[in-house]
Amino acid sequence: MKPEFCGATRREMFWQMGGGFAGTALTWMLAQGGWFAQAAPAVSGLEPRKPHFTPRAKRCIFLFMYGGPSQVDTFDPKPMLAKYHGQPIPNLDNDPLLKQRKPGSLLGSTRQFTRHGQSGIEISDLYPHLGQLVDDMSIVRGTWADSFAHGSGLLQMNTGFIRQGFPSVGSWVGYGLGTENRNLPGFVVMLDHRGGPISGAPNWASGYMPATFQGTQFRTAGDPVLYLQPAEGVTREEQRKQLDLLARMNELRGAAGPENAELAARIASYELAYRMQNTAPEAVDMTSETEATRKLYGMDDERTEKFGRKCLIARRLVERGVRFVQVYSGGGHGDDTWDAHGDVDKNHAKHCGDTDKPIAGLLRDLKSRGMLDDTLVVWAGEFGRTPTSQNKNGRDHSPRGFSTWLAGGGVKGGQTVGATDDFGYAAVENKVHVHDLHATILHLMGLDHTLLTYFHGGRNMRLTDVHGRVVKEIVA
Repeated sequence: MKPEFCGATRREMFWQMGGGFAGTALTWMLAQGGWFAQAAPAVSGLEPRKPHFTPRAKRCIFLFMYGGPSQVDTFDPKPMLAKYHGQPIPNLDNDPLLKQRKPGSLLGSTRQFTRHGQSGIEISDLYPHLGQLVDDMSIVRGTWADSFAHGSGLLQMNTGFIRQGFPSVGSWVGYGLGTENRNLPGFVVMLDHRGGPISGAPNWASGYMPATFQGTQFRTAGDPVLYLQPAEGVTREEQRKQLDLLARMNELRGAAGPENAELAARIASYELAYRMQNTAPEAVDMTSETEATRKLYGMDDERTEKFGRKCLIARRLVERGVRFVQVYSGGGHGDDTWDAHGDVDKNHAKHCGDTDKPIAGLLRDLKSRGMLDDTLVVWAGEFGRTPTSQNKNGRDHSPRGFSTWLAGGGVKGGQTVGATDDFGYAAVENKVHVHDLHATILHLMGLDHTLLTYFHGGRNMRLTDVHGRVVKEIVA
């Protein structure tokens, strides 16, 4: 009798048998210890999953100011900096790192800070529109990070680590919660029209997780995703038959097995792309938006139109069930980013002017639609800038103390958290590391950062590594 192929090789059959017996025993032992009630499942799909506890936010919009915004010119007023303008920074000899970088003299800010809202928080005149919404914001003035360099700083703010190969925060959120719309990606990224950030795609990659969880780049004009539509002459019916045949062939070869997770994720991406052909163009189609809404985002002004469009698309995406959307301001190099080495006043007047009205419009729009209560908005760069001068009127990189802010989604608004020293150089009070910021973002979305793990390289990996604390002052 001629043997027939059973759908698995001999090696696969023995692996499945052995894995099955051992897996049954392991499952029983883990269940006895209550493990399944605590850890997020390691699945390759984006189906909705239960959070660890009741979330305050269902979705997140992360506004990334690439290049490093200056805290002392935006959200952290320092009268002492103006008083001692032009003088050397005190205690230079007591800080080896500061002494090694040989900073220039103190550079007082030219911006005027004004109290806003019932909370009376001071914000500079670079953000007149955003200042009106300060009572919805929790400004973290004591944020700090580990790297002076853009590439590693970007990676840490996005992935928790200063080197490549780790999942981004958007990937972790998708892994933990899945998505609410199977016809759109769970994680979308929109870059600046001038280009992407240093270190590129690893900032929104899924690292060692399946590719299902990586960020999908959306464009704001034309097809939102490149090569989304089928080739000319191929009908939807023909495309469906091709995908069905591919799925059948991979099923026969055991492509869905755990040893082929990347291939299974690739197949899932083909299916998602097929479904997106109708839903993605509609998500970025502005024709249904009123003229008043367009103006709210600054789309009637050439200066604010590009970033305003991205912010409006972000609202449309989260409205349609996308779990995590990241929007970049600043692209390429030099003054096309927030990297103000030459003239901080000129650089920040440009970038704040481009983003102020759109960000304020986003918060107002979410609030008017009843979405701000369960939509978390985060604003951050990869680090801040020094209180000392560089090239006479510029500022160098500084990760030791800078400002970030959060709004909506369970955030306690109208407050500042932490503080830098008198000159705005380093965080000295209630310091909030990037790991703490990530732990708080996950917490607001119903995820315990110590339980959200992925087994890789012989250990349970986390977004926050072995660090991080939830900043309770931020949580309402």
